[in-house]
Amino acid sequence: MPIPGSGLAKGLAVTLRTMTKRSHTAQYPEVQPELPPRSRGVIGLFEENCTVCMLCARECPDWCIYIDSHKETVPAAAPGGRERSRNVLDRFAIDFSLCMYCGICIEVCPFDALFWSPEFEYAETDIHELTHERDKLREWMWTVPAPPALDPAAEEPKEIAAARKAVEKAEAAAAAQAAAAAAPATEADPGTGPGTGPATGPATGPATEADPGTGPGTGPATGPATEADPGTGPGAPGPGSGTPDTPAGGPA
Repeated sequence: MPIPGSGLAKGLAVTLRTMTKRSHTAQYPEVQPELPPRSRGVIGLFEENCTVCMLCARECPDWCIYIDSHKETVPAAAPGGRERSRNVLDRFAIDFSLCMYCGICIEVCPFDALFWSPEFEYAETDIHELTHERDKLREWMWTVPAPPALDPAAEEPKEIAAARKAVEKAEAAAAAQAAAAAAPATEADPGTGPGTGPATGPATGPATEADPGTGPGTGPATGPATEADPGTGPGAPGPGSGTPDTPAGGPA
């Protein structure tokens, strides 16, 4: 059973601890406050990403977003192609006197055209001046802080995981194709080497060994002919020379 007055004692203890702490005064506006990275100040517009899909205006519970656009015809990119039409943004305004900073417009934008900015110094003396057009919203876009880094222990986002798996699959397919293309060439190289080696080696070898044989064949033919030259002189006078006929003709 709780002691009567214990709750009052706890409350007074908190009051006493707070009274003993030194108070800190924020020197605003000389010193700007350090706001959390996800502070909801104003909404910045990245106009290049806007496709005038009207999702933000339709989903806004306060109907404080005003969008006007028109269609333009884009000529065909190639001869014989079909012309296309696209929406061109004319006006994008947000009435911050009606906005309740729920962030639904930012969440439903499929093309990341709207972002939270920590800017909060946009007070006006006239309520009608709280409707800011796209030029002012674009200026606030450059004050949007960078997104915080992911927790090291957090799971990998599905989009990044799918993209990484697709890249790994494409790299594996390219490596398999390169290996398949290199395999026939690798098998053909060893077969070409031995076939060329034996054909060239043996053919060259015997030819080189035959050179001395060709020499002897030529040598003997030349040698005997050379040795026969002296014998040709004595042999020629016998059968076909006119020298032996002279003695026979002399006595005649």
